Amino acid sequence: MAAQFVPYTPDVEAQDPDFDRHVQTVIERTERYIAESVRAGGTGRALRDAHAKGYGLVRGTVEILGGLPPEYAQGIYATPGTHDALIRFSNGSPHAGADARLGAATGLALKMFDIPGPTLLEDEPDTGTFDYANINGPVFFCNTVEHYLFIQELFLDAPSYFAQGRRGAHRFYTEFVTGKATLDQDDWAWDEFLAFLRLSKTPPLNVLLSTYWTMGAVRHGDYIAKVRITPDRDCAAAVVRRVIDPSSAQEVFRPALQAELQERPYAFDIQVQLCTDLERMPVEDTTVEWPERLSPSVTVARLRLPRQDISGPENLATMDSLSFTPWRVTAEHAPLGNIMRARKEVYRHSSIARHKLNQQARAEPRSADEVLGPAP
Repeated sequence: MAAQFVPYTPDVEAQDPDFDRHVQTVIERTERYIAESVRAGGTGRALRDAHAKGYGLVRGTVEILGGLPPEYAQGIYATPGTHDALIRFSNGSPHAGADARLGAATGLALKMFDIPGPTLLEDEPDTGTFDYANINGPVFFCNTVEHYLFIQELFLDAPSYFAQGRRGAHRFYTEFVTGKATLDQDDWAWDEFLAFLRLSKTPPLNVLLSTYWTMGAVRHGDYIAKVRITPDRDCAAAVVRRVIDPSSAQEVFRPALQAELQERPYAFDIQVQLCTDLERMPVEDTTVEWPERLSPSVTVARLRLPRQDISGPENLATMDSLSFTPWRVTAEHAPLGNIMRARKEVYRHSSIARHKLNQQARAEPRSADEVLGPAP
C-alpha cells in the first residue's frame, strides 16, 4: 500500500533565488498595514493583515486515533491520545466591520497542547503547541511570494476599489490578472484569479458547517499531504442556524456560532489526504484541488467542542491576544511550497508587530485553562 504514496524528499519543493528578497518586501508592507490599521481599521487596535475579524475562541479536545494504517500514523499522529485545544474561527479578510462587507471566506485556526518535540519556529522551539491555520476552500489564489506582492496590495486596498462600483471592480480584476501590469501576458495570473473567483462564491454558512483545508501541502512524516478539518456528519445535521444572511444584521456569524455551542456539543474530523501523483496533486500550485478519487481523505483524529458560552466580550479580547501560524509544528509536519514557506516569517513579523502595538504579551500558552480559565 505504501508504494502508491509519493515519499517526501526535499526536492519536491522548487527553489526561488529571489524568495528572501520578496519575503522581506511582504514583511515591510505587512508591518506598515498593521501600524496604519490602528487608526484606519475602525477598532482602535492593530489588526491582523488577514483574518482580522474573529468570530469566537472555542475550547476543544483533539483525540488522535489508534489503529491507523502506518502511512497515516506519522508524526504526531503516530501516538494515540487526547490533547486540549483552542480553536479560533475568523473571517479571511484583512478588514474588520460588518459581516456583509467581509465576504464568506472563513478560517479555522487550531492550537493543540502538550505535543512533544521542538517546533519549526527558532525563537520558540519548546512551546509544546502545534497549530493549523486552515481556510474554508480546497484551493488558494496565490502560488508564490512574487505573486503575493501584488495580491496582498490589492486585498489591502480592496474596499477603495469596490467602493467605485462596477468600474472599480473591473480595475481590481484587471490588476489581479495582470499583476498590476508587472506580468508578461503569457504569465498573467489566470489560475490564481479563477481560484479567487471560486473562493469568492463560497456561500455564507454557519462556520460549524464548513470544511477547512491547509492552504497548501504539508509534510506528513515520510509522505506529502493536505490536511482538512471537516464537520462530523451527525453533528452537522443537528445544527439549527445553518444558512447565514449577512445582510440581516451587522453581526451574523458570531451570534450563530455562540448560540449553537450554548445548546449542544460539536465535533469535526481531522483528515489527511496523502499525495499519490505530483503532477495531478502538485506541491507548488495551490490553485489545483487534489482529487479525492486519487487519494481519499482519511480520518486521523477527532476535534470535539463541548457545550460552552463564548458570548462575553472577554472571549474576543482573549482571542485577539493569541497567535496562530502553520509553522508552529514539528519537522514531520513542515509546510511545503513557495507560498507556504513565505508564511513563516510573514506570520512571525505580523504577530510581533500586532502584539507590540496592542501592548499585549506575546507568549505561547501552556494549556487551554491558562487562556480561558478552568473548564466548567
